[in-house]
Amino acid sequence: MTTRHPSAGRVAMVSEHASPLAALGGPDAGGQNVYVAQLAGHLVRRGHDVTVYTRRDDPRSPERVTTPDGFQVVHVPAGPAAPVPKDELPPYMPEFGAFLAREWATAPPDVVHAHFWMSGWAALSGAYGLGIPVVQTYHALGTVKRRHQGAADTSPRDRVAIETVIGRECSRIIATCEDEVCELEAMGLSRRNVSVVPCGVDPHQFTPRAGARRPADAPRRLLAVGRLVPRKGFDRAIRALADVPGAELLIAGGPEPALLAAEPEAERLRAIAEEHGVADRVTLLGAVGRDDMPALLSSADLVLSLPRYEPFGIVPVEAMACRAPILATAVGGQLDTVVDGMTGELVPADDDYDISAAVRRLLADPDRLARYGAQGRRRVLSRYTWDRVADGVTRAYSAVSSVPSLSGALR
Repeated sequence: MTTRHPSAGRVAMVSEHASPLAALGGPDAGGQNVYVAQLAGHLVRRGHDVTVYTRRDDPRSPERVTTPDGFQVVHVPAGPAAPVPKDELPPYMPEFGAFLAREWATAPPDVVHAHFWMSGWAALSGAYGLGIPVVQTYHALGTVKRRHQGAADTSPRDRVAIETVIGRECSRIIATCEDEVCELEAMGLSRRNVSVVPCGVDPHQFTPRAGARRPADAPRRLLAVGRLVPRKGFDRAIRALADVPGAELLIAGGPEPALLAAEPEAERLRAIAEEHGVADRVTLLGAVGRDDMPALLSSADLVLSLPRYEPFGIVPVEAMACRAPILATAVGGQLDTVVDGMTGELVPADDDYDISAAVRRLLADPDRLARYGAQGRRRVLSRYTWDRVADGVTRAYSAVSSVPSLSGALR
């Protein structure tokens, strides 16, 4: 049972589309859901009172739920009580903000932490005139998405403008990597108002599984993990496989295996595998539960994390925690997490750059792979545990509010 510390704070988190209770793997359910759930739980263990506000997307959802980790989830009635793609949620943010304003007028939190740009919009609206500091984590920026997706970007036209206003109006910004800080500065926001706190991983859950190693005569295993969306670069991994004989490629992510046949991106990837003559060496696993992911990561000879852009990228950190070596594109948070030549190797995100030579070279050097894996595990333990994340986040809170930066010793 958690005992509230006398000086601990009341923390409200706003995560409009990414519920900490959601099942992972859908188009709008991924790293942000994990981040919110893990951070909320770790803050509770430090004695804080935490409430997470997320949009009600199911009529059966109760208004309030207390999780086993001790934080409360409030399902906010904003828009239909049904799943709505996140890019179609902006019209419901005024309703979301009005709900928060009513809640906080009678029971104001000490600090509000908004996750994603629409959450910042609702949070600033709800906190208006109440003197409550709002801390913003974007998780992804519209400028980056627009630059990489162009006409395919489905974000609302005014997203970047609203993100800029949020950055100016909030009390502090928490960025997840240095690349994001550069993006924020390019938007005209002051670096002085930004704290850099990465995403985290549970090193007790994500730990090397000795029994997962495969026989020496088995095909070398390449593994790619993530949502089945084009920007994740799975097509690039398939094309490289054609020039890596004696290897197999497993792709984990997307819907449940039984639903993969109806998934457009899975169909596209299968067609690419056929075109390059490697269909018999590519396996789409579909959704893999988090309890099963450490063993899968531990079974890989090399993890390929090849997104064309990535705000942070939790896959390399989870892989390193499992002592799996990484080949990653030099984008976003992967520039921070993967130390080139120490915990893995970085390659250009340019599709014209052929990664197959790098893959062959690494697979032919098991000693180097083992060194990368061992160094990766050490780096995770020193920088990317959720306790480290909670330390950084509460320092940001305490800079703008009365919420103290309580150490992990109070867990």
